[in-house]
Amino acid sequence: MSFFIFIIKSHKTLLGGILMKFTVLGSGAMGYRYGVLLQEAGNDVDFVDTWEPNVEAVKRQKGVYVSRDHENKHLTPIKMFYPEEYTGTPDVWVVFAKQMQLESLLQKTASKFDEKQYVLTCMNGMGHVEKLLKYFKPEKLIAGTALVATVLNGPGDVDFIGARGAGTMNLANYTEKPDEMTQKIVTELKKAQFNPTLTTNFWGTLMAKVVFNSVVNTLCTLFEITMGEFASYPNADELSRQLINEAYDVCERANIKMINSRQEELDSVNYVSKIANPLHYPSMYQDMSHNRPTEVDYINGYIVNLGRKYRYEATTHAFLTHLVHLAEHTRHH
Repeated sequence: MSFFIFIIKSHKTLLGGILMKFTVLGSGAMGYRYGVLLQEAGNDVDFVDTWEPNVEAVKRQKGVYVSRDHENKHLTPIKMFYPEEYTGTPDVWVVFAKQMQLESLLQKTASKFDEKQYVLTCMNGMGHVEKLLKYFKPEKLIAGTALVATVLNGPGDVDFIGARGAGTMNLANYTEKPDEMTQKIVTELKKAQFNPTLTTNFWGTLMAKVVFNSVVNTLCTLFEITMGEFASYPNADELSRQLINEAYDVCERANIKMINSRQEELDSVNYVSKIANPLHYPSMYQDMSHNRPTEVDYINGYIVNLGRKYRYEATTHAFLTHLVHLAEHTRHH
């Protein structure tokens, strides 16, 4: 028995796979999904968060309540910590936070980072890469996009949307040079059924999700509808194409080679909205409906600002950014 425990703790090969130590930083909807499924795949996973009701609920419950499509709610034991009390030394930090909260979260956890550790993130929007590079070496940064829906019902209570194994993700090394550790991380993500695709196109990979969200997240939020309701509109493709084309025009000027063609991006919007997650309210809507600040400045707003760097006005994205802020403003009044 002691020999078996030693093997586990030493991160050696176990039953043909690599047992790794992950720490989820930012334990909200997506942080829970990645952490719980990596844990179920046989990895050692810790969770770190700063939202007191969430941390205290998990400590009180001795775990997080997990549902799938609003059914089979059950308690999954996990280890939760505040940044100040955390003493773990993970192989990989898995970072999920709202863009506007990330800097503070990293500052509070900075003393726990070391130069050997990798960081993996699939956050929405753009702006996080520059912040993460302040704390992690470029060759240790892996970022990507996750086409998977998850809802945080409340503190210590998460709902995974879609059947087990549903959804996909793309990821890339910041250096665009995958190494042995990257391959090990991809292996664990496959075991956890995230269906990862490793690319060697960092910015094109990240921008594909930004463009996707600039259509679905923003329009569903403004009209308070599900993705399926948006897709059912007879002229939805026309709306999507206008936003996709404008965003791709920006990316071309910025010399970003996208991983999808314009048509493939539209196909992705339609597949996720009509087939994969038609009943899902996107994360921006979830923030808006709870009177929390949205990430629109890091999605549509990011496209606008990137375009202006190259003397291109993404007017439709600018208009939608203003509309979201107007909606936020009126809700507070």
